[in-house]
Amino acid sequence: MVHEAYRFALPPALLGSLALAAGWNWLGIALLGVASFVLFFFRDPARQIPDDAKAIVAPADGRVMEIVEEVEQGRPGRRMSIFLSIFDVHVNRVPYAGRIVRIQYRSGKFLNAMREQASAVNEQNIVTLETARGPVVVRQIAGFLARRILCWKQEGDLVRTGEKLGMIRFGSRVDLWLPADASFTVRPGEHVRGGATIVARWD
Repeated sequence: MVHEAYRFALPPALLGSLALAAGWNWLGIALLGVASFVLFFFRDPARQIPDDAKAIVAPADGRVMEIVEEVEQGRPGRRMSIFLSIFDVHVNRVPYAGRIVRIQYRSGKFLNAMREQASAVNEQNIVTLETARGPVVVRQIAGFLARRILCWKQEGDLVRTGEKLGMIRFGSRVDLWLPADASFTVRPGEHVRGGATIVARWD
């Protein structure tokens, strides 16, 4: 469980308990339902990280929206976009071991994360990793409802494949950019699990 969960779940849980004690059953049940959903949203299940030096894992839970050609910092590669619904685990993970060389916050809009232009115009946090195989970029992208991006790492940190990176509150999108010498192994429409699903491999 992400520690932030208790800050959001405690108020409706307390109010719901008081409402039930006062005989306002429907209100109490509704508030306790809200508290339960918050705890569900902030869940942080353990993941079995693949032991494979060439494997690149999903940075987030969700559905693969698209995989497209994209140039990043002057280097050709491909970008995979993952859409996180409110029912997905929202903890983001490191796709491949390396060192975080840059974390860049970019202000922007709050378009629906399903829209194609969200990657370019929405508020986002861009994490660039330098790995033994080349650069890897993770973009945590805000959406219409998700307006709070959390990154739990700092520039210079050494990170392991599948390690927890941060989270986006209440549904959004995570992009993963890889250089041309990595090949994606999943297709649009597939559901992936952060830190567990192998989404690409180094050639």
